[in-house]
Amino acid sequence: MKKITLFILGIICNAMAFAQVPDPEVEFVLELKVKLGEAFSVGQTAHGNRFVIPITGGSFEGPNIKGEILNGGADYQLQNAEMGRTELEAIYCIRTDDGVSIHVRNCGIITGTGEQTYFFTAPKFEAPADSKYAWLNNAIYVCRPSGFNDGISLKVWKIK
Repeated sequence: MKKITLFILGIICNAMAFAQVPDPEVEFVLELKVKLGEAFSVGQTAHGNRFVIPITGGSFEGPNIKGEILNGGADYQLQNAEMGRTELEAIYCIRTDDGVSIHVRNCGIITGTGEQTYFFTAPKFEAPADSKYAWLNNAIYVCRPSGFNDGISLKVWKIK
């Protein structure tokens, strides 16, 4: 009985410690300026209307990182007209100005229209564990996309 009571007290103490954690804050990490190719439609699939937008290059820069976006990735979008939303998943690679390649997988949603548009994504970075960019592997990020001349601009923040 004593062990069960101590176990339960441990759970309560842990829960109280988490309850005192402050609300999250964000820290700017980088901005990607992604160049896009011509979009094409796969057509209506069992899951919705599928579009593919090739990623053809671009650049990125932040306080601790800078480089180029490599040609060869794509943004895969699935439009569901009944739900009034588009799910997207962009998969591509970036290369820092000192030659380190990093894989990026960026998932999100677009819903609403005009000023009521909700458009956010959550990128995940896979940097080499032995590189000076390994810090990208160990956080949650959010991204707010916006347009620019020949592509899309993506501002990325780390959740602290």
